[in-house]
Amino acid sequence: MPDPKDDFFTATLPYHSQSPAGKIQITPSKPLANKRDLSLAYTPGVGAVCKEIAAHPEDVWKYTNRGNTVAVISDGTAILGLGNIGPEAGIPVMEGKAVLFKKFADIDAYPICMTFKHLTDPRERMEAFITAVRVLEPNLCGINLEDIKAPECFELSARLDEMMDIAVFHDDQYGTAIVMCAGLINSLKVVGKKFAEVKIVMNGAGAAGIACAKLLLTFGARKENIFVCDTKGLIVDGRTDLNEQKKEFAQKLDATSGKSITGEIFSGAIPQLSDVIAGADVFIGVSAAGTLKSEMVQKMNKDAIIFAMANPIPEIMPDEALKAGARIVATGRSDFANQVNNVLGYPGIFRGVLDTRASTVNLEMKIAAVETIASLVNEPVSGFVKELMEGAYPEEAAVGLFGEKYGLSDVYVLPKIFDLRVVPRVARMVAEAAMKTGVARVKIEDLEAYEKRVMERVMGNWKE
Repeated sequence: MPDPKDDFFTATLPYHSQSPAGKIQITPSKPLANKRDLSLAYTPGVGAVCKEIAAHPEDVWKYTNRGNTVAVISDGTAILGLGNIGPEAGIPVMEGKAVLFKKFADIDAYPICMTFKHLTDPRERMEAFITAVRVLEPNLCGINLEDIKAPECFELSARLDEMMDIAVFHDDQYGTAIVMCAGLINSLKVVGKKFAEVKIVMNGAGAAGIACAKLLLTFGARKENIFVCDTKGLIVDGRTDLNEQKKEFAQKLDATSGKSITGEIFSGAIPQLSDVIAGADVFIGVSAAGTLKSEMVQKMNKDAIIFAMANPIPEIMPDEALKAGARIVATGRSDFANQVNNVLGYPGIFRGVLDTRASTVNLEMKIAAVETIASLVNEPVSGFVKELMEGAYPEEAAVGLFGEKYGLSDVYVLPKIFDLRVVPRVARMVAEAAMKTGVARVKIEDLEAYEKRVMERVMGNWKE
């Protein structure tokens, strides 16, 4: 549960409840000041637009907001770190996602929380969910799936992406993996280690954990060096409770010696996190508050990297981890250094997807997003962006993080959330990857000019 001493936990209820309640509203994009405007916006004028689209279906992109619209969809079964709290309780999160889409990428996003509580059979729930999402397609250019429990989320996102003619992106999987990998690329540079050489311990084997593990392989991590733990302990061969996704990362242990393929010896039927963490170079937490203890950090290798991403309370607090010997600590929270937040990924990814009308977000587009986010850490900020960041992060500004101390360091392995360069650059590189891999339906001729246009569009949301 949130710490009641943290001011933002007590302040958030009045923040959400002040009139109008919630965080989003719909505003018109065209004038509506007189009867002529009304006749153009609605009857009789709108009939002419309907006829045009009926005659030429592609004109839907010309005459409606479909090309700038996504849906943020959840069933409320895995909300943040709170679990299966239901669709109604998930609405604030989906509204929050919609706010960030609009503010950072000027994308119109609709929060949609669905209920399937009337269905008790898992297969019926799956098919009902798929049907409900598919029928929304004529209104949208993309779908952001959110906070859906594993393992159902894996099948759901894969099938919808295959069935639908628009991009379907499960942010808990891919968004988390993209930002985490960007941060880890830079963290390994700081400590002078390589993906192929490090031992990585992953705590959490749900949507985010499995996606993180898979994307790590793309950047050179070795599967035998990735030790994934769930609530029962290390995922190992022979466990009868593993789904297909977990089986892919099961460590092979000798039944009698307890020795793994990498030569480590574990005691007990199922090794626990406290056993596995010894000699680790990297800890990635996508699990629950307080699961990583100081004494576990002390067992890790020198210059240990810890990504404790559980929300709202991380697996270990940064001060504890650093005191125990960690070199770099990242969390999902904005009040600590090195925030791992999906907002560094999905707004720019979807901006590139929508502007190329891409049919999917493929691996090449994800890799482009990772490398782009990582690279921005070493590009100095200036002008309005610098002013915005200094205002948003006064403590960091006071020690020169955005001035003479700018660049990759222990406390700066990811761009800041309010770095407005992120969305335009990610959009550009994702759009380029979409075009190169043949999933884009709209070609952007001048990508440099496109990045500038997106930057102007985004900055307009902050200069109002």
